[in-house]
Amino acid sequence: MGLVRTSAIGIANVTAALAGAHAADMPGSRPVDLPPPAYVRPAAPLLSGWYLRGDLGYRWGHLSGSNPAPTFPAPGSEKLGGSFAGGVGLGVKTGWLRTDATIDFGSPMKYEATTLAPSDTTAKVSAITALFNGYLDLGTWYSATPYIGGGLGASRLRVSDYQSTVAPPFSGDGAHSQWNFAWAAMAGVAYRIAPNMQLDVGYRYLALGDVSTASDAAGQMTLKNIVNHEVRVGLRWNFDDLPTVR
Repeated sequence: MGLVRTSAIGIANVTAALAGAHAADMPGSRPVDLPPPAYVRPAAPLLSGWYLRGDLGYRWGHLSGSNPAPTFPAPGSEKLGGSFAGGVGLGVKTGWLRTDATIDFGSPMKYEATTLAPSDTTAKVSAITALFNGYLDLGTWYSATPYIGGGLGASRLRVSDYQSTVAPPFSGDGAHSQWNFAWAAMAGVAYRIAPNMQLDVGYRYLALGDVSTASDAAGQMTLKNIVNHEVRVGLRWNFDDLPTVR
């Protein structure tokens, strides 16, 4: 009987241990160890900030032709020279979008044409241009940010020192100024040279419209479709950048 009793107690102990192990493996009997949640870095807010800009450049002038006074011959071999230009502006950047307002001043470009003799008709053409511009920044690589943009505004064109013996006006120097609608298209790249400063190198196509000389009793000359091709170098100083989340 002692052997039977000992065997029965052993079997009971083994059965209880197996039952306990099975119960521990049942769903809900203990917490399941899950992998820790993946860390999601919060997105950095879009950079925003006000900036000042200053630009210097050189422009090559071009025109499509001219309209002389009635009954007078039209000049030929017309060309418009180059000049230096500079400007300032104030803008704001929000992420990939920038907008600014600029004003530019250009030194006079020399107009030359041949009516009867080579370069017998000359004048100087200068412009002051105010534009509202918008740009798309196309990403940044190694501190360089390429961009494209466009602008709309107005330009004050002035013709001075007009001289011709065969095309009116014949009296005075022909000085005359007028306001025109102006528009621009531009592209370039900005390179960060300091935490809040970028060097901007770009090209701008600037359309200025027509401009007329002063008139006298014989009439006046109108220069048609004046445009500038410009190479510009400038600095942009961001003075109100918001901090980014790191």
